[in-house]
Amino acid sequence: MNSMHHGLRRLDLNLLLVFDALYHSRQVTVAADVLSLSPSAFSHALSRLRAALGDELFVRVGQGMQPTLYAQQMAADIHAALQMLGGALQGAGGFDPRHSERSFVLAATDYTACVLLPPLMAKLAMDAPKVHVRVVSSEQHVPVADLASGQLDFAVGFTGDQPDLPGQILSHRWFEDDYVVLLRQGHPLLVGAWGLEAYLSAQHVVVTPWNESQGVVDRVLAAQGRQRQVSLHLPSVLAAPFVIAQTDLLMSIPRRAAQVLGKALPVVQRPLPLTVPAFAVCLYQHARYQTAAAPRWLLQQLTALLDSTPA
Repeated sequence: MNSMHHGLRRLDLNLLLVFDALYHSRQVTVAADVLSLSPSAFSHALSRLRAALGDELFVRVGQGMQPTLYAQQMAADIHAALQMLGGALQGAGGFDPRHSERSFVLAATDYTACVLLPPLMAKLAMDAPKVHVRVVSSEQHVPVADLASGQLDFAVGFTGDQPDLPGQILSHRWFEDDYVVLLRQGHPLLVGAWGLEAYLSAQHVVVTPWNESQGVVDRVLAAQGRQRQVSLHLPSVLAAPFVIAQTDLLMSIPRRAAQVLGKALPVVQRPLPLTVPAFAVCLYQHARYQTAAAPRWLLQQLTALLDSTPA
């Protein structure tokens, strides 16, 4: 205990905010702006932190700052400690969304971001105008380590993505969705009978966000001894609807995303002519943060969003 107190006494704990901001932004000007400091004041604080810890911590590489091995080893624990301290203070004084400048970090695919961000940001603009949202991609279906460290407030995923989650990872069932087919206005298949044979006669775009070899539709078809013709395989939804709008390719996509894209592009929906189970989208959170005022508030906002958004 005395050793721990000695280590803390020689360090201005405000400097840990400097460390955390620079670790996540990798840019001095960006990190300084996050903390409302001038770049020179931020650099001075960083120099004090380097002296206190006896390590360079960050080195300039190109236009950015890259963490040293020592900094990488500390980063998750420092971030988690700051999150827990912030949560404790918010729990004592409450969370005021009208004035908070809290930054929330969510992991999501671009499909879920497409559904989530328009109504969320519209609501935050009215109720929490200073709150900042950062959406990151993840190489894992459910990034357990990032949730545990506090680097993520929530991860958006699908039921069945990771059935053996640790007990500390909470799953909040958010909404259900199913699949439809997206095709361009004026597509030849809009004339005549629409069914499985017509669907399989066309070329397709397949989106697999984690670079899987097959999408869920392909797995269902394979179980029936059938196969569709795939012309384009993508890891992201972003480019796919623009391809659909200018070609005769088809795309099987969750209904809510199709509705968003249909308002922006000359595309139309048709029912998916085979039975693919509906799925649930979940919000994953680490148990240690569930009682903190800010994450609890955000979870309430996210849960309420879909109540007022048509399916």
